Amino acid sequence: MNPTTRKVLEELKSLGQESCKKLLMRNYDVREPCFGVKIGDMKKIQKRIKKDHQLALELYETGNYDAMYFAGLIAEDARMTRTDLQQWAEKAYAGALPGATVAWVAAGSPHGWEMALKWIRSSKSHVASAGWITLACVVALQEDSKLDLAELKRLIERVRKSIHQAPDAARYAMNSFIIAVGCYVKPLSVSALQAGERIGPVTANLGNNQCQIPFAPDYIRKVEKRGSIGKKRKTVKC
Repeated sequence: MNPTTRKVLEELKSLGQESCKKLLMRNYDVREPCFGVKIGDMKKIQKRIKKDHQLALELYETGNYDAMYFAGLIAEDARMTRTDLQQWAEKAYAGALPGATVAWVAAGSPHGWEMALKWIRSSKSHVASAGWITLACVVALQEDSKLDLAELKRLIERVRKSIHQAPDAARYAMNSFIIAVGCYVKPLSVSALQAGERIGPVTANLGNNQCQIPFAPDYIRKVEKRGSIGKKRKTVKC
């Protein structure tokens, strides 16, 4: 481990809070090693470092939950290789790693769409979840003219047919995908809404946390009422 990586790990450790760590481990299936650093405190370090791709790769490899999440904040998405993304997805075992860290970085890379289509076929729930959320992020970022609308339509139908048989985490992610297509892809908004109606309410055991699964049609209609269907995002990272 190089000195910079060690220094950042030590800084993250100093910011760890036992209450935050207990919450992550109890409610989000996070395991050791974990310091329990609040995202707001990570942002202060991110502001200083900005982007450091090699550091991001090394931090992710430590297996420390906080370091892995922080790695996603400072990674240069465009430099992520297919191998990098696959390794990150495989190691994104729980918490915000599959649906935030990996999905955000993958969506900002040149390989996000390709890797997501691969991941959604995985028998590993956390990898499949990363795939569906990556697709949701891609449609939120890319102009409709750059999206494969025919493939997206097939994916909507795939979700409609299989969502209730999917593992809990993947079910949540698939529902998020339907919402994202409905909100961000104007030509397919009606298709996503209709699929959501046919799917009906989605339930999943997401552990002890308070995460609620929105009813996709209601969510899409709220965005439609605001006149925001098809409005893209500049970034999915937060």
